Amino acid sequence: MIQISQDTIAERFMRYVQVDTQSDPTSNAHPTTEKQKDLSKMLLRELYGMGITQVETDEFGYVYATIPSNSDKKDIPVICFCAHVDTAPDCSGTNVKPILHRYYDGQDIVLPDDPSLVLRVIDSPYLKHHLNSGVITASGLTLLGSDDKSGVAAIMEAALFFMQNPVVKHGTIRILFTPDEEVGQGTAKVDMQKLGAQFGYTLDGGEAGSLEDETFSADGATITINGVITHPGYAKDKMINALKVAGAVLEALPKTEWSPETTEAKEGFVHPVSMNGIAEKATIQFIVRDFTLAGLKAHHQRLKQIAAETVARYPGVTMDYQATEQYRNMKEVLDCCPHVVAYAEEAIQRAGLTVKKESIRGGTDGSRFSYIGMPCPNLFTGMQNIHSKLEWIGTKDMAKAAETIVHLAMIWEEKG
Repeated sequence: MIQISQDTIAERFMRYVQVDTQSDPTSNAHPTTEKQKDLSKMLLRELYGMGITQVETDEFGYVYATIPSNSDKKDIPVICFCAHVDTAPDCSGTNVKPILHRYYDGQDIVLPDDPSLVLRVIDSPYLKHHLNSGVITASGLTLLGSDDKSGVAAIMEAALFFMQNPVVKHGTIRILFTPDEEVGQGTAKVDMQKLGAQFGYTLDGGEAGSLEDETFSADGATITINGVITHPGYAKDKMINALKVAGAVLEALPKTEWSPETTEAKEGFVHPVSMNGIAEKATIQFIVRDFTLAGLKAHHQRLKQIAAETVARYPGVTMDYQATEQYRNMKEVLDCCPHVVAYAEEAIQRAGLTVKKESIRGGTDGSRFSYIGMPCPNLFTGMQNIHSKLEWIGTKDMAKAAETIVHLAMIWEEKG
C-alpha cells in the first residue's frame, strides 16, 4: 500500500510557503524576481539530501532532477512531474505565516492577523470533506501560496518515497520546478533537451481527484488609438482625445455577456486588463479566451469590429489592432496520446479517489509544454481560494497528490 504522511507533507509545505517567491508581471528579467531562486536553491539542497545525485538549478531559477529507472524494462518512456515555485502577484506573499488547524472541526476559521477575514463552510463547502483532518491557512495578511507550493511539496514527498522504497519499480523520472508561471513565463527559458521527458504532468490543480486535460486557448489583443491632438487652449472643434475614444470603446463592450464576470463552463470571453496613454495616443490591452480556435478567431473579429465602429464616429481618429498568441488548449495534443490521461485516471483511482475530469478556465505550464514536445495534463493538489488571503488547503489532499504521483510512475513501468 502506498501511503504518504499528512504530517510530513504539511511540515514540508509550511516550510516552503514561508519563502517569498512572488513573481512580477512588469519585469522583463528571467526570473522576474531573484527571490524565486531562494526556494529553487532550497529544493536543490533537499533533493541532494534525499540521495538524488542528478540535480541542478540554472541562472533562470529552474530546478532539474532525475530519479533513474530501477526497472529491468528498457522501453519505459521518461515522464516528468512539474510544479511552479512562484506565487501570484495578486496578493502579498511576503512573510507568510502558515497555520495548521490539525483537526478541523467544521467551525468558522478566523484568521488571527485580520479577524475580519473568516473562512466559512457556507462560502467554501469543500471544507466539509476535511472534518477531523488538517487544514492549513495563512494568518490573514498574505496569500498562503498553495498555488503552487502544494504541487512542489507533493512532488518532493513522492521523490523521497521513491528514494526510500527502491522495491517500488518505476522508469526514469524527471522532476522540474519552474519560475514565473503566474505571469505567463513558466516555460520561457526551460531547456527541453535537458529535460528529456516524453510525457509530463503538472501538479497545479484543485480538489482531490481532479484531472484537467483541457484549457482555454488564449491570446492577447492590443488596440492602439491615435487621436487628433492640438494645443488645448485652441482645441475647440479640433481635438479628439484618444483617452476618451478608448473609454468609448470600453463602454461599447457588451454588459451582460462575453466577459469573465458573465461567463462560465465552456463559454469564452474578452477581458480588458489595462489602459494606458495620453490625449494623443492610448492603448487598451485585452485577454481573449476560448476553448476552440474558431471561437478565439470569432472573439477577435467581434472585438475589432466593435472598436472600428466606435472609432469611426470620430473623424481623423485611427486605430490599430494586434493579436498575440499566448497558449493553446492542451486537449488538441492530449487527444493524440490518450494513454497519458488514462494512466492518470487509473493512478487517481488507485489512490482511493474518484476521478473528476475538468476543463480549466485558464492555462498551466502544461498548456505550453504540450505544444513544445511534452504532452502534459494537470493533476490536483487540493488548493482552494487561491491568490487570496482566504486561501487554504487540506493536508490529506496533498498527501493523496503525492500518492497519485507514485502510482502514476508505477503504472508507466507496468505498461512499459
